[in-house]
Order: sequence, then structure tokens, then C-alpha cells
Amino acid sequence: MKTGPNRKYTAEFRAAAVSQVLEGGRSMAAVARSLEMSSKSLANWIYKARRGEPAVKREPTRPVSELEAEVSRLRQENAKLKMEKEVLKKAAAYFARESL
Repeated sequence: MKTGPNRKYTAEFRAAAVSQVLEGGRSMAAVARSLEMSSKSLANWIYKARRGEPAVKREPTRPVSELEAEVSRLRQENAKLKMEKEVLKKAAAYFARESL
């Protein structure tokens, strides 16, 4: 399980953690410990739940169209090919110097 500042939690995970405290009667510290997460994060989620705020601020991402996916794939391939070309140029220059 990933830990640390860059750990991402799904809305479902957040809701389940909050319900363990609010509906399950478990302590916040016990739930945070069992889920291997910060008790401060859980406290923030519980605070928001009690105020009726959504667990996640950002809007759900829109689905990517087939065309956008293809453009992304082609950009990645293009970057890879450019890198390979640079490596080959350096190797050719190295071997040309060695043959002199």
C-alpha cells in the first residue's frame, strides 16, 4: 500500500473510512491506524461529511475520446523515436571517430 504525501484516495475509500467512524462507532485513530493513513486526513474527511460537503473537491474527469488517445499515443511514440535517433547519432559519431 502506498504511503506518504502523494498517496491518492478514491471517493469510495474516503466514504468507507468515514462510515467506519460515523456509523461503525470506531474511533478515528483506530480507523486511521487500520487503514495505514494519517488521522488528520481522516479527520478532515469526517469534518466535511458532517457539513455535507463532497469528499473530493475536483470534478470527475471527462472521458478521453479515441482521437485524443491516439494523439497522446503518437506523441509518446514520437518522443521515443527522437530519443532513439539521438542515441544512434551519438553511436555513429563515436564509431566514426574510432575508425580514424
